[in-house]
Amino acid sequence: MSTLNGIDGIKHLESGNFFLMAGPCVVENQDNAFRIAEIVSGITDRLKIPYIFKASYRKANRSRIDSFSGIGDEKALKILRSVKERFGLPVVTDIHSVAEAPLAAEYVDVLQIPAFLCRQTDLLIAAAQTGKVVNIKKGQFVSPESMKFAAQKVVDSGNTNVILTDRGTQFGYHDLVVDFRSIPTMKAFGFPVVVDVTHSLQQPNQTSGVTGGRPEMIETIARAAIATGADGLFMETHTNPAEALSDGANMLNIIYLEGLLERLVKIHQVIRNF
Repeated sequence: MSTLNGIDGIKHLESGNFFLMAGPCVVENQDNAFRIAEIVSGITDRLKIPYIFKASYRKANRSRIDSFSGIGDEKALKILRSVKERFGLPVVTDIHSVAEAPLAAEYVDVLQIPAFLCRQTDLLIAAAQTGKVVNIKKGQFVSPESMKFAAQKVVDSGNTNVILTDRGTQFGYHDLVVDFRSIPTMKAFGFPVVVDVTHSLQQPNQTSGVTGGRPEMIETIARAAIATGADGLFMETHTNPAEALSDGANMLNIIYLEGLLERLVKIHQVIRNF
């Protein structure tokens, strides 16, 4: 797996295990963020899984104007920095415009480029110029082969700390599928490859304007991702998905996380020695 020198705090990214990006979809409040970070970091420390806390400080891509989008940029970013400082964790959040790159970079370690924006050259350059690790999500409309061009924009801007994340490919109007051929394809570019398990199980564009999901398939996708060589996994998790303010339909209830990760570590050990 490629090295990511730009992530402070992950001293064993090449520990021989996969790494995990996990947390709530969006920053809801400090208590919720702290509780999730505490639970997940306790599990990952025990299992020796490098962990990056994730949460969006703002949700820009909403189906309806009345959908929850955040508690305020500065307030949410300060909570992310508090998670970083209190738990000693690197943090990832997504950005949506050039102006957001330097702003978010003051608070987090990894800047995430949303799937719908993975071809936006100015956004990729702005993220690269912060010097932070840049996690580029593969667009639902983009082939894995095309992601080398997105990554190259970051590299050509002077930043080699890139992660590529697959979050499924649009299948019809209301579904996504994961083509696991994308993992070896994108790994061939020389960057760590992550599978976004929970977003891959979204069912977007519902007639209600609220995205659906299939959380019962989380373990299936996660197992397949590890078995096919993913360097890391991305999962949204919550203490009560039914009350989550965003994407609750496809989140993992945090009570199931420990058992799932234990099983995935065993699969990874087998694959690594195969």
